[in-house]
Amino acid sequence: MTRPRFLPDNFTLALIATVIIASLIPCHGQGAVAFGYITNFAVGLLFFLHGAKLSREAVIAGATHWRLHLVVMLSTFVMFPLLGLLLKPLLSPMVTPELYMGVLFLCALPSTVQSSIAFTAMARGNVPAAICSASASNLFGIFITPVVAGLLLGAHGGMNFSMDSVLNIVMQLLLPFIAGQIARKWIGGWVDRNKGMLKFVDQGSILLVVYTAFSEAVIQGLWHNTPLPALGALLIVNAILLAVVLLLTTYGSRVLGFNKEDEIVIVFCGSKKSLASGVPIANVLFAGHAVGAIVLPLMLFHQIQLMTCAVLAQRYARRPHPEAPVAAEIIAKS
Repeated sequence: MTRPRFLPDNFTLALIATVIIASLIPCHGQGAVAFGYITNFAVGLLFFLHGAKLSREAVIAGATHWRLHLVVMLSTFVMFPLLGLLLKPLLSPMVTPELYMGVLFLCALPSTVQSSIAFTAMARGNVPAAICSASASNLFGIFITPVVAGLLLGAHGGMNFSMDSVLNIVMQLLLPFIAGQIARKWIGGWVDRNKGMLKFVDQGSILLVVYTAFSEAVIQGLWHNTPLPALGALLIVNAILLAVVLLLTTYGSRVLGFNKEDEIVIVFCGSKKSLASGVPIANVLFAGHAVGAIVLPLMLFHQIQLMTCAVLAQRYARRPHPEAPVAAEIIAKS
């Protein structure tokens, strides 16, 4: 039996189911404490496996393209935050203050890794450069995101930036990643052969964090304080933000003289935001706050970016191969 085209992918369905379960059966008390420990372990394991999976050779191969990486970093950590602030007159009337804080937090996050690379490969882009850009964005994001989020949200009373937040994120995300890089010498081959396990840990850790975050938010009255029209408006806000970024990265890369393969990297790595990094970072930065409302814009943006970038990747992939005109000319002359 074929899967209906209108049906979302399994992970999206799992996310929706997790939010529903957290809304109906939120964890609290000792259960919340236990889930917290399990979630921290799962997130640490996720970043350990990411470290073990990342090939140093691939990073070196793409690292020399510094102009491209600089554009991706500026798009991720400068252009996105500026758009979040510049679009405030349009966005604020459409959503609640808590959801707008979530949009600003989204703007401060690093790019995705797996999907950015996957879409770049699907679109026949510069895959080594995509691996380097997406991975660097996630590593630098561990330090940059708390600073940018603190600057964006400090004025809105959403959080107070502190070095403790950075240290907590380093402990939970960066140290396991470095440990994975060190261990790659011994387990890298096994990890490469078992990529399905990494996907399971990736998605499983996100679902655990989403469940604990939404459980706390529901107990604090998330759905009572978030009207249904605001959720619909949030979808529009995310779509507007993504559309503006895609336009700027596409035409900006052309103005700067990048070829089509590099343009693809800039579009996919510079326009995406990481759910895998964002939810754990939110848990640390917004401890004691309604984290569910903060990550809700990110969850919706994540799904919109995946669907949109899948269409874009297929469109890029349909372009003629560089050798096609040469081959046609040779055939015509023969």
